[in-house]
Amino acid sequence: MNTVLYLFKVKRLHIPFAFLQMAIGRGVARKIPGVAFAKLMGTGTGKSFTPADADLKQWAILFVGSDLGKIDTSRFIARWKKRAVITDRYILNPVSSHGEWSKKKPFHISDQPRTGGPVIAITRARLKWSQALRFWRSIPPVVEDLHQAPGLIFSIGIGEAPIGLQGTFSIWRSETALRDFAYKNAPHRVAIEDTKKFNWYSEELFARFDLANTADFPHVH
Repeated sequence: MNTVLYLFKVKRLHIPFAFLQMAIGRGVARKIPGVAFAKLMGTGTGKSFTPADADLKQWAILFVGSDLGKIDTSRFIARWKKRAVITDRYILNPVSSHGEWSKKKPFHISDQPRTGGPVIAITRARLKWSQALRFWRSIPPVVEDLHQAPGLIFSIGIGEAPIGLQGTFSIWRSETALRDFAYKNAPHRVAIEDTKKFNWYSEELFARFDLANTADFPHVH
């Protein structure tokens, strides 16, 4: 199985199309031949994981499937590309994955040799409403620390719903840089401890990937 994530930047006049796809496009995406898992998501800054973060001009679609060619040439993706001013396509080789997404373990760990290059992290969680206020209060220092972290190339919030089903997509120059942020930086370390202490999530996932198509993104080197 292969993993690919698209980021589509659309013009303001196509925002209604994107909203409609969030409502009806999930079923269409899953019917593409060979697709085993698909998620349509909005994006944002990830500063508070509330609707205030939203970037209504940028949308993300994640696929796990047996044939990336069929996904890329599908009518579904063609409709998005037609309306996009920028399309970024990240081909991901899963290195590790812990947890579940919609009660599934979607990523199949790659047996390909590690590239030693950029590393991508995807996190996602289903927030318990009873823990929402405590969670939102804890986020600002973590996000501030993230954007100052050495080795971070790019980071956005991703979410299947305006609130409660959020995550992050981030690119790092090395696995060491990602690990240092996750376990050595105080705000994120505290957040990990609080996650265990308060049991914020009813479901969560953390996955790491090598970026397979680094030639498409010269800025990540």
